[in-house]
Amino acid sequence: MAGAISVTGAMILLVYGVVRLEHLSDGPLLTAAAFAGGLALLAIFVAVERRSAAPLVRLGILRSGPLVRANVMAALLTASFFGFQFLVTLYLQELRGWSTIQTGLALLAAAADVVLAPTLTPWLVNRFGNAKVVLGGLVSGLLAYALFLGVGLDWTYAAMLPSMLLIGLMFAFVYGPLTIVATDGIAEHEQGLAGGLINSSFQFGAALGLSMVTAVNVAALGAATGAEAGLEAMRTALVVPVTATLLAALIGVAGLRTRARKPAGDEVLSAT
Repeated sequence: MAGAISVTGAMILLVYGVVRLEHLSDGPLLTAAAFAGGLALLAIFVAVERRSAAPLVRLGILRSGPLVRANVMAALLTASFFGFQFLVTLYLQELRGWSTIQTGLALLAAAADVVLAPTLTPWLVNRFGNAKVVLGGLVSGLLAYALFLGVGLDWTYAAMLPSMLLIGLMFAFVYGPLTIVATDGIAEHEQGLAGGLINSSFQFGAALGLSMVTAVNVAALGAATGAEAGLEAMRTALVVPVTATLLAALIGVAGLRTRARKPAGDEVLSAT
């Protein structure tokens, strides 16, 4: 119980601290206190888990390189994916005046993973392996963001569609294989723990990504008004999903290099 309370409180405070960065000059001490409190609770969590006879998270499991890489990449994936969708929603509804229904239909293409994940992704994983499929998905995401950086106030939906489809490809190619990597090679009695960790990383990344794009968007907009100012602020906030995806890709490349250095018979999906 102590571990669950401390780690949950830590995540809440860290995300709250990021949200407060929207207005950095408004109560900087409270913002600093939120971050300090989050880090302190993380330290308490580690101390509690080390001393517990039946820990919520056995810290030794974090010695698994593939599991750690998969969890970091999971957080970065959802931070970029949901952060981007949030910015697109702001763009369509606030800057273009689209209705809720129109916006939902526009984002439907990004849900291509619902079809691709159970069909195309398993075939690609069997043919190329998890690591290369994940990396290919992240490259798709980077291309999606690069294409959307040129967005204008007069863009047709046809101009936005490639980004929507590519972001759906990213999620389809990364989400499932990362889950496999995070649990592969883990002892049977800790499969539930490994699964819980990766799902927590997905959830925390989504919350963190939404907080970060909101903070950057609001900070970039400042006191400015008007559609052009809003568009520039949104473009600035796109740096968050771009950076998150790029970091995930670099971790994936590092994982591939680690795997390449291993003996031929020692391939336990160490690359993510």
